[in-house]
Amino acid sequence: MKTRARLPRLIATGATLALALSLSACGDGNGGASADDGKIHILVYGDATNKIEKQVVDKFNETSDVKAVLDTIPGADYQKKLQTIISTPQAPDVFFNWGGGSIKPFVKADLLLPLDDFIKKNPELESKFLPSVFNNAVVDDKPYGIPMRGTQPVLLFHNKNVLKKAGVQPPKTWDDLLDAVEKLKDEGVTPIALGGGDVWPTQMWFQYLYDRIAGPELFQKALDGDKSAWEAPESKNALEKIRELVDAGAFGKNYDSVKYTNGGSVALVAQGKAGFELMGSWYYSQQLTDHPDFAEKGLGYSAFPTVEGGKGDPKNVAGNTNNYYSVLKKTKHPEAVAKFLELMYSDEFVKAQLDVGNLTTTTNTDEFIETSATPEYSRFQYDLVAGAPSFQLSWDQAYPQSAASDMHKAIQQFFNGQLDADGFIKAMQALPTE
Repeated sequence: MKTRARLPRLIATGATLALALSLSACGDGNGGASADDGKIHILVYGDATNKIEKQVVDKFNETSDVKAVLDTIPGADYQKKLQTIISTPQAPDVFFNWGGGSIKPFVKADLLLPLDDFIKKNPELESKFLPSVFNNAVVDDKPYGIPMRGTQPVLLFHNKNVLKKAGVQPPKTWDDLLDAVEKLKDEGVTPIALGGGDVWPTQMWFQYLYDRIAGPELFQKALDGDKSAWEAPESKNALEKIRELVDAGAFGKNYDSVKYTNGGSVALVAQGKAGFELMGSWYYSQQLTDHPDFAEKGLGYSAFPTVEGGKGDPKNVAGNTNNYYSVLKKTKHPEAVAKFLELMYSDEFVKAQLDVGNLTTTTNTDEFIETSATPEYSRFQYDLVAGAPSFQLSWDQAYPQSAASDMHKAIQQFFNGQLDADGFIKAMQALPTE
């Protein structure tokens, strides 16, 4: 798989200093991969799951002579600040990422440690994880990441009461979905809620339809730099299906003014104003937070429907496969890092993640699902991911970060009719793949 040619430059010395100060609030702020302070620094995305990561660090430190320090960066700033420090003395030994396009530039810049030797010494660092997830941190046939949180497949959620009133079942096929759209319109509700104002929710329809119609190979071909993939008949067929759905009024007329991030699309489903919403598995927790009664009694979910004649396996899934820990090549304590990574498939780790609603992707997760906060929902997701021949990483994570803005623009403009199929194809062909 091709990678970006270079990293963004450090724009100011002050930025590095400011980040070091922000890190000191979470860890000790000193040291890093290239400055041996006798510790390994673990840098993570700052959010509620940090309490689990802190538990893992504490567990590691009980028996390790080389101590681990957990540093966090607030989620909104994580990507930008990571790129600021990754090639400086403040770089961590281990850092959180999304695999795919999020680490390709670091591999290209020769900053990351391939994990082949770790795995040769301990094969369980690979064998303890579901292959469809582990492989999303493989670049140029070398592993560069170990799964470290929970999987986030994209599911088709629905309001049970709205569907029942309209005489609609969760759709198993594309034709079922189109039929449901008409029945829901007849009931005076928006068939499918969409946070089009955020754009990334719109992307989910593209990535699933491309996978169902073309299989994962076509998108991989595009990722590898073959721009002709976007001109393929399967690509044009997927675009036709998207246009068919939009023109049928599936999303109403105001989807570009609705957002998921402010709870707008979530409320439409919970309040019975929309029937469906395609969203990542975190949607359940979001509904539980915003509309707890609805989440417990009225929220349903199903897999994305099949498309007749499509080349993609109906069991394929799309979304965010997991988050990963990657290792800086210049770490002074690779042996300690390897021991730390082993905790990512420990029983204690799996149970702790399930307790907060994160579905781990280890082969032993199945043993503990009944202890999850939502066993039925966790079981559905796990079986879906475990049985998936392919797990397509979200397009804006699979592509280099530099491509995300133009990709989102093309998706939004095609969806709302500002671009035709040829215009969309040309826009996607112009995206950087390195």
